[in-house]
Amino acid sequence: MTPVPAARWLVACDLDQTLIFSRRSFRLPPGAAEPELVLVERLNGEPAAFMTAAAFARIAELARQAVLVPVTTRTLGQYRRVDLGVTPPFAVAANGGHVLVDGEPDPGWAAAVATRLRDAAPLAEVLGLAERLATGGWCRLTRVADDLFVYLVAHERDGIPDLTVVTAELAAAGWTVSVQGRKVYFVPATLTKQAALAEVARRAGTDRTVAAGDSLLDAPMLAAAGIALRPAHGELHDRAWAAPNLRVTAAGILGGEEIVGQLATIVTGTMSQPAGHPAGRG
Repeated sequence: MTPVPAARWLVACDLDQTLIFSRRSFRLPPGAAEPELVLVERLNGEPAAFMTAAAFARIAELARQAVLVPVTTRTLGQYRRVDLGVTPPFAVAANGGHVLVDGEPDPGWAAAVATRLRDAAPLAEVLGLAERLATGGWCRLTRVADDLFVYLVAHERDGIPDLTVVTAELAAAGWTVSVQGRKVYFVPATLTKQAALAEVARRAGTDRTVAAGDSLLDAPMLAAAGIALRPAHGELHDRAWAAPNLRVTAAGILGGEEIVGQLATIVTGTMSQPAGHPAGRG
């Protein structure tokens, strides 16, 4: 196994729209020049996701100083497309469905997840609900992710229908709903990033955690961390999500750069006062 840095900090960071960004999600301020970029993902040979060069350089610094853990709702295959320039000893994929050790799924964790999922309605039942919801032309595709959860991709975010009724129906079945950009996720309530991250912290022997994320699926992880960061965009920002441990950065890819900078400063112990915007400010 790759040696774990001799550090007390565990740094848990969501990927999409927290750390890495597609061009359509840059959200640069009007008139702002595009920063120097690093390509971190290709899809079918085409550029798919970027970081600023400054953020990319500081990720390497973070990996040396702390236990850096990418934590994503991406499937295992989707996660493996991303190149952050470092090889973290641990990662979490499929919203906690996989704990990766040196890039490979841990079978013991997979068995524990299978036990957890018995408390929710069967995947096939939820897939049927998703397929019924997908009618009407708004949905481009429906997918099952690693036999763990379901997501739908809209042609346009504005085309996503009202999900109030289906959210209540799924909650009664032990599932949660999250909307991230053009994607609608149906995820078992027992399948969480935080549960997987707690297992990583146990294995890594860390005792302090800082976490960053932008979606409702990140909220338990952020609430449990000693320090939490979120950008001024995304599902949590739209809901004005706040917590006593929370700091809010700028929006878009520049907010991602700010998040990485704050993470690096936190783990080096030089940040004594909250930075960025006050938690919860719009």
